[in-house]
Amino acid sequence: MMRSLYSGVSGLKVHQTKMDVIGNNISNVNTVGFKASRVTFSELFYQTTQTATGSNAERGTGGQNAKQIGLGASLSSIAVDINTEGGSQSTNRPFDLKINGDAFFIVQRTGATYFTKAGNFATDDFGNLVTDTGAYVMGYVADSVGGALQTDQLRPISIYAKKYVNTVPEATAASNFTGNISKVDSNFAEGLPITRNIQVYDNLGYQYSVQVQISKVSDTEYSVTTNGVYSGTALVEGLTATMDGTLTFDEATGLLTDDTVLDLSITGNEAFTVDPIKVDFSNITCYGTESTIDSARGAYDGTGAGKKVGVMTSVGIDTNGNVVAAYDNGDNEIIGQLAVTTFSNPSGLEKVGENMFGATLNSGEFNGVGSDIATTGGSITSGVLEMSNVDLASEFTDMIVTQRGFQANSRVITTSDTMIEELLSLKR
Repeated sequence: MMRSLYSGVSGLKVHQTKMDVIGNNISNVNTVGFKASRVTFSELFYQTTQTATGSNAERGTGGQNAKQIGLGASLSSIAVDINTEGGSQSTNRPFDLKINGDAFFIVQRTGATYFTKAGNFATDDFGNLVTDTGAYVMGYVADSVGGALQTDQLRPISIYAKKYVNTVPEATAASNFTGNISKVDSNFAEGLPITRNIQVYDNLGYQYSVQVQISKVSDTEYSVTTNGVYSGTALVEGLTATMDGTLTFDEATGLLTDDTVLDLSITGNEAFTVDPIKVDFSNITCYGTESTIDSARGAYDGTGAGKKVGVMTSVGIDTNGNVVAAYDNGDNEIIGQLAVTTFSNPSGLEKVGENMFGATLNSGEFNGVGSDIATTGGSITSGVLEMSNVDLASEFTDMIVTQRGFQANSRVITTSDTMIEELLSLKR
């Protein structure tokens, strides 16, 4: 009689545990990156009242099965459904990130390393990328803007560090002219040159304009000279620009007879330490009645344009986890990369709270440095979060079944109690 009582008690306990897990799953139905858990039961153990026997030909008896009485249920496992991906929620926030694949973000708090699927990140007062509970998001960082990523060890991703605020300027090394020179231009009719400005940067990122004068020598020949260096509209004293050359056109085609590249030298400022600026006129034509000639920084392929000091204007994270900073001088630099990791048995990870997991002996070891997400076959989506993978329909169904199981086990206890009461009443 006592066996049924204790079987009922064990049933109550395991069903209560299952209900606790279901309650936790449902309470976290809207928790970012949450992974639901599942409870399974197993038989406790059996009391064998008669062992199994085989047939005996000499006695003419057949075999008999064992007689066993079970003593209840025990908790077999509480397994985390870690491989099922939760739904995607679009947030359009640049530091909300979702991992597509089996990898985990790597975070660090008080010197301990943890792992998470929850990518709702933000920045702290030092510009570090952190979780909403203040754990550092770890990865690889560049020592300076334009420098290679340091992949030897994990470091906190620092997005707004002072070393990333600016990019260095570059002096202009090339310029080019495009368009048309008309031999009947009104300036030529009045004995005046056509004037255009070449924009250049010095090594410190200061911008200047060099005035270029194109004078008509004949219908097919034009001279090119300079006439001062300007900062805005003010003539810069002490700077001298020199560029002399001739543009010669074929009378029949209106095209230059050769590819004309002139050297522009600017002296008087130590910032101009590069070779003379190469000014390419090769694409200039001479026909028609309208002059459309104009200049642009850099060669025709855009190289050598120079640039001012870059000031960071925005930061984003691409599908490979690269932290890409954009600057107002046109620079785009990778200043860091989020590292990720995978485990041979991710279900063996231990939940430590705050949407984080810890490695265990059964999850497989963390290599200490992580990897580029591309090596895992996954990717990162910015502006999207992975939500909980809790299936409410399944949870409510499990809740009903669990409640019925709990109720049935309580009936076993009350019925056993009634039977004991009947037994005790025999002596009355």
